[in-house]
Amino acid sequence: MTDASSEIAALAARWVVEEGLEYGPAKRRAAKQLGLSGRAALPANEILEDAVMEYIAIFCADTQPQELLALRRLALVWMERLHEFRPYLGGAVWHGTATRNSDVYLQLFCDDSKSAEIALIDQRVSYVPRTVTGFTGDAVEALSVHAFCAELNEEIGVHLMIYDFDDVRGALKPDAKGRPPRGDAVAVRRLLQVVSA
Repeated sequence: MTDASSEIAALAARWVVEEGLEYGPAKRRAAKQLGLSGRAALPANEILEDAVMEYIAIFCADTQPQELLALRRLALVWMERLHEFRPYLGGAVWHGTATRNSDVYLQLFCDDSKSAEIALIDQRVSYVPRTVTGFTGDAVEALSVHAFCAELNEEIGVHLMIYDFDDVRGALKPDAKGRPPRGDAVAVRRLLQVVSA
């Protein structure tokens, strides 16, 4: 890793933790602040994740574990509400690098892409539909809601990415570190039991 790449990762990690920025925007913002050209090699997400974990260990070790626990509990509530759509938790809340500034990302695998939207309407949940880049690199529909997290006493963004049912096979391939990139409700409950044990 080059010096510039490690500088970008260190600076981006601060914004990921303190402002809840996603990895891509945080890396680009860090490169710009460091005066690097738009063609500068940005660090891989795995390198940035390591920098985020290091930042948390140094600056947030006393608060982050409880915040992560609260976010995982909130994620599980939404996974149970939307169980019929085979939800999986991904992102920082799944990987353990989330803080109170992080959003919750759930991937739903539906036979009919509109069925999740109808379920939210039936539950009287306000949402904002948008299009985002999914884990396959293709555009997917996302439904974003604000959910109150009592443990943190604030609203948290919960983003529901809608995938076809058949996409679930590709969703479970291990990441570059050999870890599952997301987990279902059983896996999230297991994470919660480990903490409470």
